[in-house]
Amino acid sequence: MLEYETVRVGITGLLNRKPKEDYREIIKERGKDGWRLVQIFAPPMEGYGLAKYIDIIFEKKF
Repeated sequence: MLEYETVRVGITGLLNRKPKEDYREIIKERGKDGWRLVQIFAPPMEGYGLAKYIDIIFEKKF
């Protein structure tokens, strides 16, 4: 059986869009705990056609 976890990372700035956290470090840290990256998902766009966050989806067996 699989367990899933989602980590939401906000995105800042209007012109220079950057994640508020280093998503690469999040993936490395979750990997050390046995989580496997499934997908990085950007939601439907909001004003100005820009996403406000990304969701990082992980899974692991339990």
